[in-house]
Amino acid sequence: MEYAFVKGHGTQNDFVLIPDANGRHELDEQQVRRLCDRRAGIGADGVIRVVRTDATDDPSAVAARGDATWFMDYRNADGSLSQMCGNGIRVLGHYLVTHADVDPRDPLRIATRDGIKTLTFETDLITVDMGTPRVRGESKVSVGQRSWPVSHVNMGNPHAVAFVDDLAEAGPLLEEPTYDRGVYPEGVNIEFVHRVGEHHVEMRVHERGSGETRSCGTGACAVMVAAALADQSPRGTPYRIDLPGGRLNIVWTEDDRILMTGPAVLVAEGVTSL
Repeated sequence: MEYAFVKGHGTQNDFVLIPDANGRHELDEQQVRRLCDRRAGIGADGVIRVVRTDATDDPSAVAARGDATWFMDYRNADGSLSQMCGNGIRVLGHYLVTHADVDPRDPLRIATRDGIKTLTFETDLITVDMGTPRVRGESKVSVGQRSWPVSHVNMGNPHAVAFVDDLAEAGPLLEEPTYDRGVYPEGVNIEFVHRVGEHHVEMRVHERGSGETRSCGTGACAVMVAAALADQSPRGTPYRIDLPGGRLNIVWTEDDRILMTGPAVLVAEGVTSL
């Protein structure tokens, strides 16, 4: 069977989108891994199946019927399901505006496995209401013989945020960092963060199911939360987060919402037989 696809990225966190409005192309783990393979496939950090909420029986999509038309069925590069993807949802929003007659003048509600997210569109940027952060306390992570204390912040996906003096301290992030499976039974995304200036940090990230990526939207949000708490910054303080793939701007609002603003780009489309 042939599948249409669109390739896009948000701050170089890249995705293969499979348009499937009518719910005919449920993908399995092996198909996702083949699509994401950078040598034998299209290559990506994950796959987004673009499906209407009334065309899939995923419980999150079913619960959103009547409130959101579209569902982001997201899988990591290893085929595992993911609750949320901050860069991916911006790419999906851009796709819906350019390919599905969605009006960018109106807020767009998209269903995810972490609830409904609302997107607003500017000229070159998209802002996503990422919801309320859940701060879970502290733990530690290790790479090789080094270990660091981390803040545990959940933004739909679990994140462990470690502050370091130099991002090179983190070592070879492409190797799997170790962490307490009792604290993170479903795995965890790990962010190493270096302070650049006031309300300005840079980070590297190791994503569960994908390895080190050029960017992670939910991870940048978790980093902002951890930094704002450490800084005792008042709500509404904007933070700049620099990632290897680009820049995200994030605000923790007075009403306890995380607003993430960044770009989304579509770079190719075609047909694949998997």
